[in-house]
Amino acid sequence: MNERRGEKKMAKLLSFLVVAALAMFGCQKSDILIDGGSMMANDGKNLKITTFAGGCFWCTEADFEKVPGVVKVISGYTGGQKENPTYEEVSSGKTGHLEAIQVFYDPSKVTYESLLDVFWRHIDPTDPGGQFADRGGQYRSAIFYHDEEQKQLAEKSKEALGQSGKFNKPMATEILKFTKFYNAEEYHQDYYKKNPFRYQYYRSGSGRDQFIDQVWGKEKKSEEEGKGGTYTKPDEATLRKKLNPMQYEVTQQEGTEPPFQNEYWNNQREGIYVDIVSGEPLFGSKDKFDSGTGWPSFTKPLDPGNIVERKDRHLFMVRTEVRSNHSDSHLGHVFPDGPPPTGLRYCMNSASLRFIPKEDLAKEGYGEYLQLFASKK
Repeated sequence: MNERRGEKKMAKLLSFLVVAALAMFGCQKSDILIDGGSMMANDGKNLKITTFAGGCFWCTEADFEKVPGVVKVISGYTGGQKENPTYEEVSSGKTGHLEAIQVFYDPSKVTYESLLDVFWRHIDPTDPGGQFADRGGQYRSAIFYHDEEQKQLAEKSKEALGQSGKFNKPMATEILKFTKFYNAEEYHQDYYKKNPFRYQYYRSGSGRDQFIDQVWGKEKKSEEEGKGGTYTKPDEATLRKKLNPMQYEVTQQEGTEPPFQNEYWNNQREGIYVDIVSGEPLFGSKDKFDSGTGWPSFTKPLDPGNIVERKDRHLFMVRTEVRSNHSDSHLGHVFPDGPPPTGLRYCMNSASLRFIPKEDLAKEGYGEYLQLFASKK
């Protein structure tokens, strides 16, 4: 927890730089109007709100923002006594607040029951003393109900999970009446997007994903295969046929292609870059920049969940290697010398990537990324 506090204090010191860099596209007028306990988009569509506490709100916000039908997720504090608490006050454990998120969702696209299911699958509901690496009451798990229907559904869901045999300890997650929610500081909002390197470093060391994989891994894999949306690595024979010699050397043997003599270093078309082996989405043209190195470079990944970073001690130096999550392909390295807003340079090998132009995204099965290139009025 002390390491995490240090990370957040560092983030706070740098927040004014991040906010300035994000001003052009991070502070646009919201199309959401909040009034008391309800929320309505300006297109007239009614949305609903639910509030969850699942430990580190960096993680729970990132998890829920990926759910179809979720419009927005806000990190903040709830359940305590002090008005307008700060992060330092909440993290001390003296205000009674929990780190929490408010989820704004379209009930025509996702149900409250489905959101409960997402919640249970991303926490340890048997831990009364916090969540994973974060210890203390301010990090414990809880469901805050906004009305009687949410209360009944939450209680029913908790009881069903407790009787499922999934856990050998009693359920510790509390179900509490929602009172008041305070937005966390701006640097905490969308932290996983603004600071993907620091976020992944924290998350990988927290033990959260390891726990989720241990408890839900088999069921998650089965669900993905049922949807036809899983990204997998082919067998060796298929790989040899699918990849050319350079692609195989880079992805499977951690090779490096020549600079300025590769397919995408100067590609300026709009679209996304996916893993040449599995097809999992990795980077977008909106985050690509000319680093002058001769390799395609990006400020951040499209989805941090598809990226794995680890220490590389080859060539008598210490670097951070970047690999794809599902197929474990070697992609390149990340360096802390990139431009704002992240200050990172994801230096990738073209041989590890396949480019899909925006006009082909839908037919290639990546239609959800078309919104990245929608013109803004």
